[in-house]
Amino acid sequence: MSEQHHDVYENMTDKQKNRTIWSVITASSLGTLIEWYDFYIFGSLAVVLATKFFPADNPTAAFLSTLATFAAGFVVRPFGALFFGRLGDIIGRKYTFLVTLLIMGFSTFLIGCIPGYETIGFMAPVLVLILRLLQGLALGGEYGGAATYVAEYSQPHRRGYWTSWIQTTATAGLFISLIVILITKNTLSAEEFDSWGWRVPFWISILMVGVSYFIRKNMKESPLFAKAKSEGKTSKNPLKESFGNKFNFKFVLLALFGAAMGQGVIWYTGQFYAMSFLQKVMNINSMQVDYLMATALLMGTPFFVFFGWLSDKIGRKAIMMTGMLVAILAYRPIYDAMYKSVNIEAKTVADNGIKETRVAAIHKSIATDSLITFHKETIFTDGTLIKKDSIVHWSAAGPVMKDGKAEEPKVSTAITLNNDTRWYLVFLVFIQVIFVTMVYGPIAAFLVEMFPVRIRYTSMSLPYHIGNGVFGGLLPAVATYLVTSGKDAGHATWYLEGLWYPIGVAAVCLVIGLIYLKNKNNNIHD
Repeated sequence: MSEQHHDVYENMTDKQKNRTIWSVITASSLGTLIEWYDFYIFGSLAVVLATKFFPADNPTAAFLSTLATFAAGFVVRPFGALFFGRLGDIIGRKYTFLVTLLIMGFSTFLIGCIPGYETIGFMAPVLVLILRLLQGLALGGEYGGAATYVAEYSQPHRRGYWTSWIQTTATAGLFISLIVILITKNTLSAEEFDSWGWRVPFWISILMVGVSYFIRKNMKESPLFAKAKSEGKTSKNPLKESFGNKFNFKFVLLALFGAAMGQGVIWYTGQFYAMSFLQKVMNINSMQVDYLMATALLMGTPFFVFFGWLSDKIGRKAIMMTGMLVAILAYRPIYDAMYKSVNIEAKTVADNGIKETRVAAIHKSIATDSLITFHKETIFTDGTLIKKDSIVHWSAAGPVMKDGKAEEPKVSTAITLNNDTRWYLVFLVFIQVIFVTMVYGPIAAFLVEMFPVRIRYTSMSLPYHIGNGVFGGLLPAVATYLVTSGKDAGHATWYLEGLWYPIGVAAVCLVIGLIYLKNKNNNIHD
């Protein structure tokens, strides 16, 4: 790519530039959306994957192991940011995020091909972990490239608006992953989905990646990078310039601890942790949770663009810091309201709230022993349905003993909400998504504007992926551990214990951001 491309772009009319940037946004967003879909399909199916790739004798440990594997992909994202960021600052934005797209697509497809734990034992979680790490490396290089690419086509006074379209792709990727799962579940029987249907969302990704690759292949390099390269002004060692230069490194640290760290935990609290909380803490039917989350995400997505646009008017910092502050103050009341919205004890007492109860026992023989499942369905007058299965291991001599005592039954609960409660929870999750859009909508433009073209890909990618990949990515596992520990310790509000992690991280980030960050950077580095 030569300086000629830059000159042609600069000589375009505003109307021509708008047409060009829409094609750039479409191509960049489609690829980035697919990478987010690939990355988050694992988290969306975490409850199912726990039963496929990990030992089944301890469901809680299996679920935590699945979340840890999910988190591993986040932890390596900064390494992907360093490797692909360096590549993008040396050879160009376009070719780098073509490579990341292919790595992500094939890794996702192969996860859907791995035999389960019952077939290949511990090789199953090992292979899943390896592919999950490849996904993390690829995503570490993708986002910075796409955000930088769009920003370098944007006019400075509209950069927040144009880059905010890239910001919609993370939530849209999660939304589409939920929709694909729902369509697959509705197409297949429960037995078929549990047997092999859960693999379908992983396989579908390869088709989407193929389409995106051919669209991106025909894109041109960003005009600012093309000009810098033709003038010999690109960096020969972006890593050294970004992190060895004290002036640049100061901005890397500010980007991480004053913005990306807080943004990361708010993004994952409002979307992934909300979904995990509904499923694992509140025991709501998984398909209903998917519908609930998809609705809230769809309602909230336009606000990414709104807050990106608003940041061009009033500044990036003001919006992001406000988003962090209201999230810190509102999380515990919101999650307390979520948990109490399904108050089974109150339903049971009020107005003779139980409408009907059905109980059945199902026997499944295992050699000379039997598994007895006591299935109980309780229907309340307001339409709430609770299904509870208690599985007891029974031998000819009676209950199977362990350490001198009868084995504890394995109990699983699934609650189907009535319509009013469902929409109430949609509203509470939607509020959290608004917090996400406030901190995430402007952040791409904010990070891009902190660094010069020659080291932009590398410098913005690392703080973003540490903030999101490490601080944000560890949130589901850390929060689940805190909730479990709080419950075991008998805390009255054990279900809120997991929120201390995002609240604490966001509070530290808020203080640093308020003190050290500037509200507007859109006149620098161009």
